[in-house]
Amino acid sequence: MSALLKMHRVHKLFTPAFARSVSEAAKYPKITTHYTLNPREKDERWKDVDMERCVEEVDIVIVGGGPAGMSAAIRAKQLAAEKDQEIRVCVVEKAAEAGGHILSGAVIDPISLNELIPDWKEQGAPLNTPVSKDTFSFLTETGRIPIPIFKGWPMDNHGNYVVRLGHLVKWLADQAEALGVEIYPGCAASEVLFHEDGSVKGIATNDVGIAKNGAPKETFARGMELHAKTTIFAEGCRGHLSKQIMQKFGLNAGSEPQTYGIGLKEVWEISPERHQPGLVEHSIGWPLDRFTYGGSFLYHLNEPTPTIAVGFVVGLNYRNPWISPFQEFQRFKTHPKVRHVFENATRIGYGARAINEGGFQSLPKKLSFPGGCLVGCSAGFLNVPRIKGSHYAMKSGMLAAESALEAINEGTQTTAGVEPVTYADKIKESFVWKDLYKVRNVHPSFHNPLGLYGGLVLSGFSIFMGGREPWTLKHGPQDHESLQPANVSPRIVYPKPDGKISFDLLSSVALTGTNHEGDQPPHLTLKDDRIPVDHNLAIYEGPEQRFCPAGVYEYVPNEEGGNMKLQINAQNCIHCKTCDIKDPKQNINWVVPEGGGGPAYNGM
Repeated sequence: MSALLKMHRVHKLFTPAFARSVSEAAKYPKITTHYTLNPREKDERWKDVDMERCVEEVDIVIVGGGPAGMSAAIRAKQLAAEKDQEIRVCVVEKAAEAGGHILSGAVIDPISLNELIPDWKEQGAPLNTPVSKDTFSFLTETGRIPIPIFKGWPMDNHGNYVVRLGHLVKWLADQAEALGVEIYPGCAASEVLFHEDGSVKGIATNDVGIAKNGAPKETFARGMELHAKTTIFAEGCRGHLSKQIMQKFGLNAGSEPQTYGIGLKEVWEISPERHQPGLVEHSIGWPLDRFTYGGSFLYHLNEPTPTIAVGFVVGLNYRNPWISPFQEFQRFKTHPKVRHVFENATRIGYGARAINEGGFQSLPKKLSFPGGCLVGCSAGFLNVPRIKGSHYAMKSGMLAAESALEAINEGTQTTAGVEPVTYADKIKESFVWKDLYKVRNVHPSFHNPLGLYGGLVLSGFSIFMGGREPWTLKHGPQDHESLQPANVSPRIVYPKPDGKISFDLLSSVALTGTNHEGDQPPHLTLKDDRIPVDHNLAIYEGPEQRFCPAGVYEYVPNEEGGNMKLQINAQNCIHCKTCDIKDPKQNINWVVPEGGGGPAYNGM
């Protein structure tokens, strides 16, 4: 590759300008056709297209139908009913059905559910597996060293439940609809709308019927505008619109930059004799090196068949560009102390999702803004050492609903969009804030010269202190800044999958049920089509080929240009957002595809 670049520079010096422009077009074929980077008002193909949208007026619109969004909707309707008040609450969800894009471990703390729906057991909530046993281990290449779990420490799961979170979200959606919440699945929120005074007015859903080349098709239809007094953003980690809101209103000013991990997960049906419903196992160590943050989980569910959920998390601040989180996960399952679980078993599900790991330091300094607020993982409410965030998401949604209704009913604000001004104070007075403050130094403790070993000592001290130490550690460089050049990094050669315990990427993606309309502009947009080849491939050997858990990105020969080019297989995208986070130049911007596209998870 370096020889090709040198030849290109010499050739450029002695080539006429016109010839150079033709050569440049061949070397860097156009990849991004999405209207967010190719304005339609400047495109003749859109000249006579009717761009008017229909409008719906509501009281509260919630973007995202996960635990936070559904809890906000339910709480808003509960509070309105207590006051004998009629309000219109809408949830916009990009998945084809509620829970279809949800992926989590998951062991859930029921504290928020107990508050939101006290009789959830009688109502049939799918919490069928109380935790019966907890283990935590350090894996060497061939062995396992137990690490004690003390009562009350973050890894203690006494009183929690192993769940399939997508099923719980679907159940929450049923409860919300029973209260009169309007849920619009298959509708992706693609744009934030603003009043003339700059406050948030609501959202618009995505247009449909746009061809891959960016032109309108005969089936083109404009999205809908939902205007609301208050808009609650509950998109999950690295939300497309939440990212814009944070930037426009400066919500992160003064906060540590968010840091992330990628969580990969499989669901298996195993041999009955190896199945222990309620068993929760976590590990750190092998196969990761001591400077790469991450670990595994393995949960035994109480289902009609002997089912387990197994997963692996890799911190996205890893340094070595040859790392493939997917391959590390496959390698983990072959460990001699683990692989027996998967023998004579059947893999029935796969998926992946980015998760927030920044904790307390990375929470936005402002959680609300004129016209709305951020809740759940959109704000970063996740407890890294507990590996939990669903109960925080639910609580934050409930508090946002309370604050929004207070502000709407008071009617004293000067902006057109109503800001839930008491929301941040409610969060700070809740267990969400207190919990995250206690463990604020656990994750950054691993940024030390000894890596994992030093991190275990320092984080253990922080947990022992209960967060009372008089300092707050920083996270260091952002995830996209952490990669070292490929030529100074040890190359990793992963073993070939055996098709029984370890698998290839494409057969794994097939289990996600992922489907997108093929003839639409790729929703993985590039700000500059040159950067993948000139920067990512030249310096890091194309890391997007490895950090993507769905085979979306690959470098292929460019016959016309005589070089390599990036090919984006957008139809494979499982909406994990890893590329939006880890891309070294922050050149990739994930935007929503047509609503209903993406994975079709069944209780992931």
